[in-house]
Amino acid sequence: MRSILVTISILFLSINSFAQQSPTWAKWQWLMGEWQGEGSGKPGAGGGTFSFKPDLGEKVLVRKSHSEYPAAPGKPDVVHDDLMIVYPDFSGTPSKAIYFDNEGHTINYRITYTDKSIVMTSDRITNVPTFRLTYTLLENEMVNTKFELSQDGKPFTTYVEGKSKKLK
Repeated sequence: MRSILVTISILFLSINSFAQQSPTWAKWQWLMGEWQGEGSGKPGAGGGTFSFKPDLGEKVLVRKSHSEYPAAPGKPDVVHDDLMIVYPDFSGTPSKAIYFDNEGHTINYRITYTDKSIVMTSDRITNVPTFRLTYTLLENEMVNTKFELSQDGKPFTTYVEGKSKKLK
């Protein structure tokens, strides 16, 4: 009986030690909340909102975004909605994200950090653009958001960029 209890205890401890660590969202604190912004780029001038909020017991971070771009000569108005889930690696570091939008895109991102920026870069896939999404902290509760793309290893070009003000 004692050997069974010892075996069960060892098994429980080994399973517990291999569990994924709880994520730390310290590098994301300045970006959490609701934001209102305006932008410019190839879809045209527009505006929108986005939010970053913890979910699933703070195990993931969820971004929801809504943008509207008015009609331009020869182009209809555009409404863009997307959802991104930021999640940790095995160590608990938020290092990956997956993105979905109402146009049918899915993008897997790797996340890196600088002093005042969070940079998400998609995996390189043959014959598919590489995407980079950068959030940069500015003064007065402002953030700059830049979405860029690169084809076949060429330098990144800005597709859309804008500044947003924190609402709450």
